[in-house]
Amino acid sequence: MGALRLILADQLSESIAALQGLDKAQDTVMLCEVMEEASYVPHHPKKIAFLFSAMRHFAAELEAQGVRVRYVTLNDAENTGSFTSEAERAVKALGVSRLIVTEPGEYRVREMIKNWAATLGIPVEILPDTRFLATHEEFAAWAKGKKQLRMEFFYREMRKKYAILMEPDNKPTGGEWNYDKENRKPPKAGMASPPRMAHKKSAITKDVLALVKERFSHHFGTLEPFHYAVTRRQALLELDHFIRRLLPEFGDYQDAMVAGEPYLYHSLISSYLNAGLLLPLEICQKAEAAYRAGTVPLNAAEGFIRQILGWREYIRGIYWHFMPEYGQRNSLNATRPLPDFYWGAPTGMFCVAETVRHTRDHAYSHHIQRLMITGNFALLAGLDVTAVQEWYLAVYSDAYEWVEMPNTLGMALFGDGGVVASKPYAASGKYIHRMSNYCEKCTYDPDVMTGENACPFNALYWDFLVRHEDKFRGNQRMPYMFSTWDRFAPEKQQAIRVHAATTFKKMAEGAL
Repeated sequence: MGALRLILADQLSESIAALQGLDKAQDTVMLCEVMEEASYVPHHPKKIAFLFSAMRHFAAELEAQGVRVRYVTLNDAENTGSFTSEAERAVKALGVSRLIVTEPGEYRVREMIKNWAATLGIPVEILPDTRFLATHEEFAAWAKGKKQLRMEFFYREMRKKYAILMEPDNKPTGGEWNYDKENRKPPKAGMASPPRMAHKKSAITKDVLALVKERFSHHFGTLEPFHYAVTRRQALLELDHFIRRLLPEFGDYQDAMVAGEPYLYHSLISSYLNAGLLLPLEICQKAEAAYRAGTVPLNAAEGFIRQILGWREYIRGIYWHFMPEYGQRNSLNATRPLPDFYWGAPTGMFCVAETVRHTRDHAYSHHIQRLMITGNFALLAGLDVTAVQEWYLAVYSDAYEWVEMPNTLGMALFGDGGVVASKPYAASGKYIHRMSNYCEKCTYDPDVMTGENACPFNALYWDFLVRHEDKFRGNQRMPYMFSTWDRFAPEKQQAIRVHAATTFKKMAEGAL
């Protein structure tokens, strides 16, 4: 009897461990679209459509190679709606002797599958996901005994391990490990995103779009236009286009924000990477090759590679190292309800409204919008950490819990108590004004602290610091903030606190 080899939606790689050693004569590969996974948070329709279409194309490619595939569509009349019940149904129908699956990216799915051997009555093999560049054991060994788990030092070890942007003497190319100081330029006047790729819709994609429109139109987000790559070939075209046309400018302007421009010079490949259509090492090697060929400056190549070889691997390491306890953390006791403007309700804050618009229309906003607009506001306002995490998980096409949780809870909200970030990424309206043109179109003034037209970020910033003074006054990276606060006259301090309270009241009333 053969094996049932289960492929999950974010495992669309022919190199995935569960496909190695496949016996085409006896084994069956299974992929299934289940409502349980499509709706445990209200995923963006574009995300659902992208994954379903990519899954169907991946299954078709396997079948073309002579692989026996059991594919369960969402609208299959016999679809039971969950991974567990679909695995049970397949085992009974096929009479397989074992089930093989690559370790899921999310803790809850791994725990579910760990119970399957008893449920299914056959052995269940959970194989390591070798697409990632650091194993759980390697990360744990690196983390052992360290008081602070800083990404920068983990990143250096990964550079050495894979010889990326390294010289023969084992020193970093250019003499520095990190060129981030060169990657913080504000936008130029008239800056616009270069043309982006749009892929012709196959019959498979058209069928999926119709299905998603029928079943998920009540979810937040617009389904069309739909331009996603849904095959590895298309994803590679996206990667090559980015490296050739966009990466040269990416470094300088990766933190910039421009009204009406959701993409600028960002890659748009994270959805393809996280679903398995692209692999992390090949991306890093292509970016390095472009630098070596002289077509991409070092600061751009290094900054981009650091996001993948450094940050992505580090975030995954943090997730698995601390779960399940990590998901229960809320070090700042943030519990305020998520305002309706995160779901598109009107707000006078143009920066927030614009980021939410980009999110609604594209299932995408770039990392500075996520961190310093929606994330920064959530931090300053003390929004409920669980609700904020669920929002990020729901609305972005590249979001899976392993990558979303540490980025949101740790980086954006400082809710993990400083595991990921050495200080909270809190900022007033002045940062947004400096790094974007959003304030030109806003109801509020970034230079005003209190009063009707004052930017809400300003008073909330100082109020946040004072609310959590016991935690942050002793932080060695924050003395300047508190010394500035201490120089304010008592009357100014009081006015700021009162204005913050008024802001919270307006937020609760839907009038901010």
